[in-house]
Amino acid sequence: MVLTLHGLPMSTSTTRVMICLHEKALDFELIPVDLFSQENKQPAFLAKNPFGKVPVLQDGELTLFESRAINEYLAQKFKDSGHDLTRPENLSECATVKVWMEVESHQYEPAISPIVYQHFVAPLQGKAPEQTVIDQNLEKLGKVLDVYEARLSGTKYLAGDFYSLADLHHLPYTFYFMKTPWASLITDRAHVKAWWDDISSRPAFEKVAQGMTFGEK
Repeated sequence: MVLTLHGLPMSTSTTRVMICLHEKALDFELIPVDLFSQENKQPAFLAKNPFGKVPVLQDGELTLFESRAINEYLAQKFKDSGHDLTRPENLSECATVKVWMEVESHQYEPAISPIVYQHFVAPLQGKAPEQTVIDQNLEKLGKVLDVYEARLSGTKYLAGDFYSLADLHHLPYTFYFMKTPWASLITDRAHVKAWWDDISSRPAFEKVAQGMTFGEK
């Protein structure tokens, strides 16, 4: 049975799952959800996710939402397909993957997402970007990236010398961030830049990036 993903190809959360699906070499059907017309707030979609957020994954009778949880499910259920993203056979490596997945969720995204929102989304909503918000979060992001620079000076990827969900989950927001005037926060840190160049050149991400046109004129 083909997996069904409901979402928007420009959405960071949707693309996070799409990248994982490609890494696992899984066939799936993408059903677009029109966020601009608030299709995600209509009863048919709310029956799949009562919070009205994309993406939603359907695997037979199972319906899942929350992109990171979806990716863990895919990595575990299809562990023998495609790339190993969680290292389930090695307890210490698996635990380290989970640590850096938590770091991405609780340290990295809260700093980078407001910058992307203010730069790209606010103008589309008729709002002026709040530079104070941008500056505050650039400072936060810089501190997080200092930790990453130190970490990546000793390992090729965040959880070790292997690519995992810990790295993959950074791709969508960082991709958009690299289109902003502040991309030097990444490029000025040699180890972070090398890591970004590596993970953003993976074929699974390149397939998805073609549809990530948000913010382009």
